[in-house]
Amino acid sequence: MEPALFLLFAAVAVVCAINVVVQRHPVSSALALIGVMAALAVEYLLLGAQFIFAAQVIVYAGAIMVLFIFVIMLLNAGAERRTHGSLIARLFGGPLLALLLGIIGSVVYVTFRRGPAVKFGAFTGGTAEHVGRAVFTTYLWPFEITSVLVLIAIVGAVVLAYKELE
Repeated sequence: MEPALFLLFAAVAVVCAINVVVQRHPVSSALALIGVMAALAVEYLLLGAQFIFAAQVIVYAGAIMVLFIFVIMLLNAGAERRTHGSLIARLFGGPLLALLLGIIGSVVYVTFRRGPAVKFGAFTGGTAEHVGRAVFTTYLWPFEITSVLVLIAIVGAVVLAYKELE
């Protein structure tokens, strides 16, 4: 049952990801991105990483997407104009995409074909204790650098919003 659910939510994530790219209105793209985040959260839950599931739902599907929607509304971004695209893109886009997917598929197949099978629910590293230990020992510097980058982005957003009010 778990492999079928895993494949179902993987398909939902892929369909929503494609929808993020093909939507013309930015709010519709952001809503499709919420679908991707929710499907990934279910994938984490199926693999036995309950804390990562909760963090995915709360942080990414919740807070980050609210921030995206706020920025879209702040910038007053409308729907994109439809263009016909270039002739080269229309002629070579599909075959080059198929070639790229074939190369990626063959590399993944050759690299991981002899690996152990996934046992759903057997992963024990997704608890709050394991994630906390990893963040505050192994990944302390990347965590702190990311927090500084987020702080810089917040200050930049405040400066941009302040200039618009003047």
